Amino acid sequence: MSSLKLPFAPSAEQIRARLETMKIAQLRAGAPSLELRKDRIDRAIDLLDTHRDALIDAVRADYGSRSRQQTLLADILTPIEGLRFNRDHLDEWMRAQSSFEPFPGTRAWVEHQPLGVVGIISPWNFPIVLAFGPLASAFAAGNRAMLKPSELTPGTSELICELIARYFDADEFTTVLGGPETGATFSAQAFDHLIFTGSTQVAHHIMRAASDNLVPVTLELGGKSPVIVAPDADLRRAAERVLTVKTFNAGQICLSPDYVLLQAGREDEFVEYARASVARMYSTMRDNADYTSMVNVAGFERQHALIADALDKGARVVNLAPPGEDLSDPAIRKVAPSLIVDATDSMRVMQEEIFGPLLPVVTYETLGDAIAYVNAHPRPLALYLFSDKQDVREQVAAHTTSGAMVVNDAMTHVFVDALPFGGVGASGMGHYHGEYGFRSLSHAKPVLLQSEGAETNLLMRAPYPKGVEPAIEERISA
Repeated sequence: MSSLKLPFAPSAEQIRARLETMKIAQLRAGAPSLELRKDRIDRAIDLLDTHRDALIDAVRADYGSRSRQQTLLADILTPIEGLRFNRDHLDEWMRAQSSFEPFPGTRAWVEHQPLGVVGIISPWNFPIVLAFGPLASAFAAGNRAMLKPSELTPGTSELICELIARYFDADEFTTVLGGPETGATFSAQAFDHLIFTGSTQVAHHIMRAASDNLVPVTLELGGKSPVIVAPDADLRRAAERVLTVKTFNAGQICLSPDYVLLQAGREDEFVEYARASVARMYSTMRDNADYTSMVNVAGFERQHALIADALDKGARVVNLAPPGEDLSDPAIRKVAPSLIVDATDSMRVMQEEIFGPLLPVVTYETLGDAIAYVNAHPRPLALYLFSDKQDVREQVAAHTTSGAMVVNDAMTHVFVDALPFGGVGASGMGHYHGEYGFRSLSHAKPVLLQSEGAETNLLMRAPYPKGVEPAIEERISA
């Protein structure tokens, strides 16, 4: 392999030169064959499979405390399954579409063509899957890729960079390491498509930078994904399944449930079920490898600032940590899962994406009120509904808009590669995963083969014969 790695924090000129080299290589080689696309996907799978232990150790070191099984599931198995899904369906997706006859003797069809070089900016919370998930779509569609991983997980990013250089030529897949300034430089390059996963705040800067080169973007953001617990819902089931996801990676997930909408009068019952659910999962937290730390001290301090703000504005905070366990030490960066009962829109915890194990509880009187509350806020990446009634499910689905909707669970849809993954409005734009990613990162090029007589061409050729105008009028009035 040609492993010409870029230096740490490369200049704009160095990034631009590497991108230009990759674009030239793509043009010279043309669209890669089915076999080459599968080979690239297989190399990515081999990279993740062979080096899983080193990658898991790197993530754990960056976090300070993160479960091996959590990383194995979310950051190793999930991207491998996504890569395999794309590989196993590529024959079908690449198959030439049937032509049709729009005019007598004329043939037309659509060819899906690679875009060229795709830029991928991946975040720290799931540093492997959110790099290799978009890559699966880029490779399936026949593109080359350049990755900018997060500087907040430096050990993992450096290892990914090293492994990519071993498995791929520098002109087919390469990595750019550096901090926020490097990220800004990266997003300003003339990619053929740019995929960004991260915060809505940063997405504004990404989109502005990409606009200078008219680079199309896929933005996978987050926002505040609500949980509507319908009046008929089983509260124990809702609490257990919501808290399972809320404590996974300590809530540092773009799809984490961000607040619960609960019918007034059911708060105490929900609190007790939530307390019992967390107790079953975590008999201890401080020294428990299954309970994840905040990625850095800033994240730890921000969670405590959100709690202090909520308390100051009248909320009741229910700490769900094991009794007597002290999680105040910033050295271990662990934050207790906590319910913010009686949350209001004046609180920061209801204004900002939480990205931690805090779960506000907001009450409503009627289901219509809950729907109206969701619709009064930016469209979320996902909406989670707990209800066993079909009419309730249909009502919520018909009257809300979200990137996805999951019924009687949270986040499960992200593991289904046949479903598109993406947001809407403030939670993002565009999709990847499976065939949706293949289509998003391909150019659907229409091709038309004119007939021998070129009848449609003749309609536009001067001088215009008088006898044709009645035929045009007849078609207008048809």
